Order: sequence, then C-alpha cells, then structure tokens
Amino acid sequence: MKRLWAPWRMEYIVGEKTDECLFCKKLKQKDGSENLILHRGKYAFAMLNKFPYNSGHLMIAPFRHVKGMSELKKSEKIEMLEVISRAIEILTKAMSPQGFNIGLNIGRVAGAGVPDHIHFHVVPRWEGDCNFMPLFADVKIINEHLTKTYKKLLPYWRSL
Repeated sequence: MKRLWAPWRMEYIVGEKTDECLFCKKLKQKDGSENLILHRGKYAFAMLNKFPYNSGHLMIAPFRHVKGMSELKKSEKIEMLEVISRAIEILTKAMSPQGFNIGLNIGRVAGAGVPDHIHFHVVPRWEGDCNFMPLFADVKIINEHLTKTYKKLLPYWRSL
C-alpha cells in the first residue's frame, strides 16, 4: 500500500488556538523564514501561507487590523492591489505558474481562517496540479518545503 504523507497539516489541526490575530502577531516579529513575511510596504505586507493550497501560496494583508473592505483607507486598498500585482510577477519569475487563484474570504462562514483581519490569497497554479481541492479527505500535496520557497522568493521581493 502506498501512503501519502502531509505531516504539516497536523500542526494546524492540533495546534494551539489563540485569540491573538495571526497577522498582528507576525507583524511584531522580525522578518525571516520563521514568520514567513517576504515584504513590508507602507500599509500592507506579503507573507507565505504556513498551510498552503500550493507551493508559493501568499497572503497579502494590511498592517491595520480591519475585517472588511469598507474599513480600509484608499491608500491601503491601492497598496494591497500593488502588492498582489508584484506577487504575481514574482511568482511567475520564480516558479513559472501557468495561472493564479486570487481570493478574499470575508467572514468565517466564507472560509476566512482569520476573519477579523482582511487578507487576500494569491495561489499559483500549474496545469495538471490537483491541489486546490483536497485529494483525499483533508490531504493536500505540497511539493516544496516552506523554508525553501521562502528562500526562493525573497531575492525577488528584495530587488523591487
């Protein structure tokens, strides 16, 4: 019998749940492969998703802790879209995806894992990948370690 291992998922399932906002917590930390932040702008930042749909799955969020689009200032909205655009360019250069899923989940019932701090997901896609939806139950195949993806993408963010 063949086995498909996804040990990273168990950390999410059994990990300590906290009321502290993931994004606010990460913003207080020093950037690096531990907190997965790749870019800090003036109003928004980009970081790898620790529990990705695909390798290179990024999250783009404002620094301010707001839960809806209407709460964002125009400058925050503009910068978030600029960071999304940069993310697409960088992922294209570094990983050669053939497409992208870009999403915004507002509220827990819409799938937001962090419902009170608005954020976009940028998910690179390749023809033939099967990672957007689970293959078996709650298992997804991630073909590259987060630290390696972080090190691959960081030089591109720094060169901007």
